[in-house]
Amino acid sequence: MPTLRRLPLFVFTAILTALGCHAQSKVTAGTPLPQSVTHRIEVLLREKAQLPPGSTINIGPAQPSEVSGYNTVTVTFTNEGKTSNPVDFLVSADGKTVAQFIKYDISADPRTLVSAAGRPARGGPPSAPVIIVNFDDLECPFCARLHATIFPAITERYGDKVRIVYRDFPLDQHPWAMRAAVDINCLADQSPAGYWNLVDYIHAHAAEIGAQDAGADSAPARTGEPKSDQPDKTVDHANAQLDKLTREQGAFRKVDATRLDACIAKQDTSAIEASRKVGVALSVDSTPSLFINGAKVDGAVPIEFVFARIDEALRAENITPPPAYVAPAAEPTSKPAPAAQPAPSK
Repeated sequence: MPTLRRLPLFVFTAILTALGCHAQSKVTAGTPLPQSVTHRIEVLLREKAQLPPGSTINIGPAQPSEVSGYNTVTVTFTNEGKTSNPVDFLVSADGKTVAQFIKYDISADPRTLVSAAGRPARGGPPSAPVIIVNFDDLECPFCARLHATIFPAITERYGDKVRIVYRDFPLDQHPWAMRAAVDINCLADQSPAGYWNLVDYIHAHAAEIGAQDAGADSAPARTGEPKSDQPDKTVDHANAQLDKLTREQGAFRKVDATRLDACIAKQDTSAIEASRKVGVALSVDSTPSLFINGAKVDGAVPIEFVFARIDEALRAENITPPPAYVAPAAEPTSKPAPAAQPAPSK
């Protein structure tokens, strides 16, 4: 059935025009609305919400509001035995205007809207004026592209003014993304530097993950060999390769191998699922998804767009951003080779 939520969500104001002689229409907090005002509000709501003819509208007494010159009334309506959720409206003290608006709390620091607590980070310190949180999938080619190009450029342009943090958001359609997320977090617990090295490597070599380990049976096919001779990619191969890469990076970083092995073997996905839950609550449904001081940016967008959002965030913190970014000039196209001239006739 239709509900009052069909009313526009944006602010709207309707002037309730007095027609001829009418009773006193003054609206006073703590008292029921004058009947003339109640009737005009009902006429307005039936028109705006397209209420069924048999519906009943209930308008509560006027209550004090935060808006000067207005009181609040709560409205519900009933149709076929079902009652809508209550909706609040403002009614002016003279009974001539009714309004609806949405109030948002913007008191929180936008940098804290997406938590970066407990995550490995690159770039500036925790106090950096701009925090970028990226929801990442290690099997996502768009994530790999952004990781390889935009983030190094951010660090070069802004230095320690920007802190970059990754949160996990492995997509269900990527068969080894969850395993990769668990493994890199096992390493992150002991070595943030090892975590970033492994993230760099996996993003750069994702197309190779899942093939059989290097060896006589999996050597790259020579030119002209049938495609069927190429080693098949499987999830089992991918999992084994990811585990091996994690252990190798752990050995390089001299972490506790026994603790790392136990974490890899356990494959506890609870922290990853919690990170995905945070992302879903923030309307993340694809990767990469960036939050630049709380402002959401979806997809592998042009670097100019990311720089513009960072510059805005710096200005909001009363920090002058670097000079405006100028994209490099496009490489000149090579001139076509001259057409071959016919051989002179003998």
